[in-house]
Amino acid sequence: MKIKLHDMVIAKLKLLQYCLLATGIGLIAIHLNLVWKSNNSSLLGTSILFWTAIGFLIWEKRNDLNLESDIFSSFFGFSLIALLLLKSASMTSFGGFLYLSPFVYAFACALLASGFKGLRQYAGELFALFILGLPKLLPLSLINTFLSPITAKLSAFLLWYTGFDVLRSGVYIHLPSANQSIEVASGCSGSEQILHMLGLGILFIIIFPLNRLPKIFLPIVAAIIGFVVNAARVALMVVILKGDNQEAFEYWHHGDGSLLFSTIAVSVFGLFCWFILGQDKSKNGDVTPSSK
Repeated sequence: MKIKLHDMVIAKLKLLQYCLLATGIGLIAIHLNLVWKSNNSSLLGTSILFWTAIGFLIWEKRNDLNLESDIFSSFFGFSLIALLLLKSASMTSFGGFLYLSPFVYAFACALLASGFKGLRQYAGELFALFILGLPKLLPLSLINTFLSPITAKLSAFLLWYTGFDVLRSGVYIHLPSANQSIEVASGCSGSEQILHMLGLGILFIIIFPLNRLPKIFLPIVAAIIGFVVNAARVALMVVILKGDNQEAFEYWHHGDGSLLFSTIAVSVFGLFCWFILGQDKSKNGDVTPSSK
C-alpha cells in the first residue's frame, strides 16, 4: 500500500512538472510572438537570450525544487496569467508591456509551482527578468538628461583622439570644418544598451559559479562596455555626418547598424567573461593541489 501511495505521489509530481513546463513554454511563445510582431529586433534578441538562459537554469535545478503551492498562491498566479493573456489578446499598442510581462509571467509560474513561500528558489531568475523590464520602469528621461552630456563628452574625445577637429557644447558635438553639428539626444544616450548589458552581466553571474569579487564587478563592467560602445557609435555617426551621407547616417542611427553595435558590445563582454572564467578556473586549479 505504501509503495502504491509513493508511486501515486511521484506520478502526480511528474504530471505537475509537465503542466508547469507546458504553461511556461506557452507563455514564452506568446511573449516572443508579440515581440516579433512589434518589429523590435533588439528586444527580440534580448528576450530569446534571457528566456533561454532562465529555462536552462530552471531545468538544471528541476530535481531540487520544492513544488508545493497553496490555494491562494495558485489562484493569484492563475489570475495574473489570465489578465496578461486578456491584455495580449486586446493589445492595440505594445509599449512597456513587452518589457514587463516576462517578469510577471515568471512570477505567476513560480507561484503556481511553489507558492509565495517557495519564491526564494527562483530569486535569481526573477531578478534577471526584472532587469529586462527596467528600461520601462526607471525614469529614463531623467537618466538620459544626466547621461547624454557624458556620452557626448566621450564621443567627442574619441573623435579628437583619432584626429578629428571637433568641439562640444553640452549635448552637441560640432564639426567646424563641415559647419555641422549633431545632438546626442535621449535616444543616443545609451541608457537602454547599458541596462541591457547590465542584465547580461547579472545573467552571467547567476549561471556561472564565481568568486565574490567577479560577481560584484562583472555587471559594472558590462554596463561600462555598453556605454563605451554606444559612444563609439555616436562618434561614427558624427563622421558619417561630415561626409554628408544621410542614408548611411539613418542606417547607423535607426537601422540594422545600431544592432551591429549591440552585437559588438555583447561580443566584447563575452570575451571578457571568457577571460574571467579562465582566470577563475586557473586560481581554483592552483588552490586545489596545494590544499591536498
